[in-house]
Amino acid sequence: MTFHVIDLIRTKRDGGRLSDDAVDWLVRAYTDGAVADEQMAAFLMAVVWRGMEPAELTRWTAAMVASGERLDLSGVGRPTVDKHSTGGVGDKVSLVVVPLVAACGAAVPQLAGRGLGHTGGTLDKMESIPGWQAALPPDRMRAVLRDVGGFMAAAGAGLAPADRKLYALRDVTGTVESIPLIASSIMSKKIAEGTSALLLDVKVGSGAFLTSPADARLLAETMVELGNAEGVATEALLTGMDTPLGRTAGHALEVAEAVETLCGGGPVDLVEVTVALARRMLALVGLDGGADPADVLAAGTAYDTWRRMVTAQGGDPDAALPSAEHVETVYAPAGGFLRTLEARAVGVAAWRLGAGRSRKEDPVSATAGVRWLAAVGDRVSARSPLLELHTHDPARLPAALEALTNAVEIGDTPPVVEPLIRDRIHL
Repeated sequence: MTFHVIDLIRTKRDGGRLSDDAVDWLVRAYTDGAVADEQMAAFLMAVVWRGMEPAELTRWTAAMVASGERLDLSGVGRPTVDKHSTGGVGDKVSLVVVPLVAACGAAVPQLAGRGLGHTGGTLDKMESIPGWQAALPPDRMRAVLRDVGGFMAAAGAGLAPADRKLYALRDVTGTVESIPLIASSIMSKKIAEGTSALLLDVKVGSGAFLTSPADARLLAETMVELGNAEGVATEALLTGMDTPLGRTAGHALEVAEAVETLCGGGPVDLVEVTVALARRMLALVGLDGGADPADVLAAGTAYDTWRRMVTAQGGDPDAALPSAEHVETVYAPAGGFLRTLEARAVGVAAWRLGAGRSRKEDPVSATAGVRWLAAVGDRVSARSPLLELHTHDPARLPAALEALTNAVEIGDTPPVVEPLIRDRIHL
């Protein structure tokens, strides 16, 4: 069935609902180049203003999945479950939770992304490991899942190609901020990767993509509904991102912290979030009756799985990680309790030091980033070291320091710390 794209634009502009056939045609025609960018941009702007009805959005997401291949992960010998984070500052959870859940008996096929703006990307972090490669052909993905239990890799061009085109167009037309478009973009890729279950880590707070708790909850609910509608057992945890996670933000810095955690150490907050996510991932595939991820992590036994994962993708787990040539120390302006360490400011500082990118094609520095030497709630002394700024280029330091101008608050009383795990969203 053929439609006229201008009619579909008008329908959405006026608040109407597209039929299933119209949705299928529009996604396919745009992917194939029969609908022009300016026409799809007009349609997307109409969606930003008018939204999509639930059934319409479900069909839209299914059409995006159908625009390419869907990985077949049957026969890997383990139940498959993935985790996706909406992004935060210092969020190296994937680096810990993938080998941890694999060590507990599941297969974790994580198709990850790169960072943009003040939030880091899993692939950028992993590429700080000498030799590690993000590209993994489908046959190799299945083999690694069978032999090791997990991988972190880039999505191939054949998975949800409609989303690749739509994402690039949204980025340059002011149509990113739309719950239906965000949800369908994330879920089309995750559904196409072929996992049987998915746990979403939806960040909320100043350092998150969505700072409003109401918006974060709506996004979580929308994605959970989309996943389950496509036969993927999906639920979400809302987790806090007002304070950066762990003690580091930056690629090699975060890898080192993840390894420390996999060996049985690591910051308390990183361990808490990782264990909470791992438990729900295992529950989604019926493996919650086995070993407790908290015990496996504390014992350091997931580190062996990490080493095998790194090796399977060409990396050397014994190689030294790159380190910054220049480290600037920021000192506490006063003594007392560290009441605030503002996540977005830390993320922007790491970005300005060289860890982030403004455009997807921009290079990043593996060594750049921020390390904080005290956690929120800790007592600090006046002029004690508080932050370390790592960079390959000292000319970047003034802009990073400017980003941190109001990031720190020190007071006489300890802060009231919000729980990290805010809620669980499930059907």
